[in-house]
Amino acid sequence: MGILAGLNRNSAVDYICMAIAIIGVSVPAIVMGPILIYLVAVELRWLPPSGWGTVEQAILPVIVLGSGSMALLARLTRASLLQVLREDYITTARAKGLANRVVVGLHALKNALIPVVTVLGPLFAALVTGTFVTEVIFGIPGMGRYFVTSITNRDYPVIMGTILLYAVFLVLANVIVDITYAWLDPRIRFT
Repeated sequence: MGILAGLNRNSAVDYICMAIAIIGVSVPAIVMGPILIYLVAVELRWLPPSGWGTVEQAILPVIVLGSGSMALLARLTRASLLQVLREDYITTARAKGLANRVVVGLHALKNALIPVVTVLGPLFAALVTGTFVTEVIFGIPGMGRYFVTSITNRDYPVIMGTILLYAVFLVLANVIVDITYAWLDPRIRFT
């Protein structure tokens, strides 16, 4: 959505994509979860309202968890792509007669994705470990509920283990982000 909005600036596509992104950023999981359960599971009966183990039971929690991250990444991608499309080397590439898909795909998108990839590392770690509200709403037995229960019970080894696991996810995600930097921008080298 961010790429579509960036390429079609100030058009209906841009406004629709950014409206969806604003809704995704603005509506928290504690509100979106019950609304989706009521509309999709109770009224329309398309999906089960809770539980875990099948693909159908995972669809609603995935939508709730992914909507905020998707909206943030779409807005960041649009802003970064608009900034890169104004650069001189993009104008030069277009003046040379390169096709628009080549200019956007090879030149603009690689440079526009650097800030997006930077955000992906911590966002992935937070998404993996910070799912308590979604677990409670959809009745999923998960690590978030276990972590909050351990805090209320003062179970310090579990608290430390969960924080350590979060730190491991954060470090691994940032290593993957650093490796992706070298692929996106060949000028970046690791010594």
